[in-house]
Parts: sequence; C-alpha cells; structure tokens
Amino acid sequence: MGIPMDIRDAWVNHRSHLVIPSPDEDLKFLRSQMCTQEGVREGVKSASIACVATAVPTLIAVRTIPWAKANLNYTAQALIISAVSIAAYFITADKTILECARRNTRTLYDKQQS
Repeated sequence: MGIPMDIRDAWVNHRSHLVIPSPDEDLKFLRSQMCTQEGVREGVKSASIACVATAVPTLIAVRTIPWAKANLNYTAQALIISAVSIAAYFITADKTILECARRNTRTLYDKQQS
C-alpha cells in the first residue's frame, strides 16, 4: 500500500529542516553561485571565439585542399568545430571557477587575519 504519491510529495516539500544554515554558509553559497555564473559566461565567450576561429580554416580547407575535400565530410567538419568549441568552453569555465574560488578564499583568509 504505502503513502500515496501526492501526499508523500507534499510531506517531503513542506517538512521543516532540522539544520538552519548560518549566514556565513549563505554567503559561501552565494559566492559559489557567482563563481559558477562567471565561469559559464567566460566559457561561452571562449567557445564562441574558438568556434569562429576553427570554422573558418576548416571550411576554407575543405574547399581548397584536395585531401580535405576527399576525406572530410559534413560530419567530420562539424565534429572538428564542435570538439574545439566544447574543449574551449570547459577549459575556460574550469579555470575561471577555480580562479574565482581562489580569490574568495584569499579574501576570507585576509579578513580573518585582520
């Protein structure tokens, strides 16, 4: 039998939390959200630049170089461009998030010593 789904969901969603987060934890969460948003923003910028920087030479090569014309179909061209864009996004987002976290940690450490 069990508890009906709608009653169970209502109970889970309206349950009071036993642990109340401190204001410091709220600030940490807010800072981590800001770091994530900054990382996504920088990653999208980097991915769009990498997309254009990869698409132009790839498309020119496919039209002018005989080997590329014979061996790189549309799927291969799309794979080359998307692989570079995805790599640029993740590398840049990761570096930005780590740099932001490092900056936040340094700020907290300096505040504790003052």
